[in-house]
Amino acid sequence: MQDDTIITTRTGGVLTLTLNRPEAYNSFTRPMAAALQSGLDLASTDDRIRCVVITGEGKAFCAGQDLKEVTGEDAPPLEDIVGGSYNTTVRKMRALAKPVITAVNGVAAGAGANIALAGDLCVAAESAKFIQAFSKIGLIPDSGGTWMLPKLVGLQRATALAYLGTPVGAPAAEAMGMIHRSIPNADFSAEVQALAETLANMPTRGLALTKQAFNQGFEQSMDAQLDTEMELQATASRTGDFKEGVAAFLEKRKPTFKGH
Repeated sequence: MQDDTIITTRTGGVLTLTLNRPEAYNSFTRPMAAALQSGLDLASTDDRIRCVVITGEGKAFCAGQDLKEVTGEDAPPLEDIVGGSYNTTVRKMRALAKPVITAVNGVAAGAGANIALAGDLCVAAESAKFIQAFSKIGLIPDSGGTWMLPKLVGLQRATALAYLGTPVGAPAAEAMGMIHRSIPNADFSAEVQALAETLANMPTRGLALTKQAFNQGFEQSMDAQLDTEMELQATASRTGDFKEGVAAFLEKRKPTFKGH
């Protein structure tokens, strides 16, 4: 399936959603955000899809918001764009009961950087850069940036990145725990596909429950989290993948997981 602003492709159990406005460094417009959200909705309802990759076409991953959309005479209030384009997208990414890889092929700035950080696993080509560009135009980090970034890199470092807008190269982003991996440019596409296929072949229902536990853990006490783990573990223990995993272990064979 093709879209003007999102290229949607499926290879086996992997759905790849490619931001496709390379002439504008894949900056977001409302139609583009809606198309990305539609791709995430497809992933949530199609049992053939076991993993989602979000990446960018051309030199950039995403330069954030297309400012032309917010400066025209009939421009909507910025809160409408933040709520509809970005908050909805991040919520769908974090709620999706399947692994989401954000594959940062080039610069990720503003909302683009924070959408990248909302992925379950964020990987980046070693030439890519992350920029909290908001302060340069008098705005605050959005798209979950003020929530996610301090948790990943600590408050002091997050504050410096938000205030100063200092670009962070992929190797440095990996070193500070901002992303999962920095990958040599020449190996990037192959490594992303290999990671996605690995996740797609895993017991993805269990991965989804792990994601749910992490999401809840950000919001509650250790005592409450212990109860959450117990409840979700009970759910996991009733899945077909758990039965298959145990049987394969006892029979000394490779398991075949189906994601339920």
